[in-house]
Amino acid sequence: MATANIEVSETPLVLYTLRRADDALILGHRLSEWCGHAPMLEEDMALSNIALDLIGQARELYGYAAKAEGRDNDEDKLAYLRDVRQYRNLLLVEQPNGDFAQTLVRQFFYSAFADIYWRAMMASRDTTLAAIAAKSEKESAYHLRHASEWLIRLGDGTDESHARAQAAIDHLWAFTGEMFAVDDGERALIHAGIAVDPGPLRGRWLQTLSDVAHEATLILPQNDWMQQGGRAGRHSEHLGHLLSELQSMQRTFPGLTW
Repeated sequence: MATANIEVSETPLVLYTLRRADDALILGHRLSEWCGHAPMLEEDMALSNIALDLIGQARELYGYAAKAEGRDNDEDKLAYLRDVRQYRNLLLVEQPNGDFAQTLVRQFFYSAFADIYWRAMMASRDTTLAAIAAKSEKESAYHLRHASEWLIRLGDGTDESHARAQAAIDHLWAFTGEMFAVDDGERALIHAGIAVDPGPLRGRWLQTLSDVAHEATLILPQNDWMQQGGRAGRHSEHLGHLLSELQSMQRTFPGLTW
């Protein structure tokens, strides 16, 4: 029997929290796909641990979204029983792993943003979000350092590793602009001191990218055209395939407990 999708009352605070939770869940799931397939054992463990950090962030954010909504939804329902168009994650995080270079570039782009974003969110007037931000920033700082060190090794390594890293940057660059976009609902939360305006953070994000890319002998694209849609529930075909795997157990055996 098919399991019905839940309904979510998307107030500005609920929607804002779900967007960040969806980012963490989807990227965490993508990284978990490397478990048992990474190029070396140490990296297999590192990517799995980063995935666990992100899923932990997602759990806290989903739990708070459920509390803010005030209905009968919980973290599991929000993660497993929404339709693909109800997900509001960045298009960047749902992109396939590709080769190791593409995975690391995707992580680098996201972590360079998440680190400064969560640091700024520690000053939120919402005490729960501020506490989640304080914990998440410590993890994001490590994620950024890990991705940066690998990007330098790949970019300043062999001809092939350099070419693959540059190809990944060129391919994923168009998915980065969405990190800095806001809508009217989020703008109201920014004015209330609950959310952080990501626009002014872009300069610091670009500086981080430029410093690492320079050391890695890689070039950042100058193209300003960016993909949009994830925050509004318009996704690439990749998310549907990801969710069919992520949600399969809960959809097949709804409410199952271990």
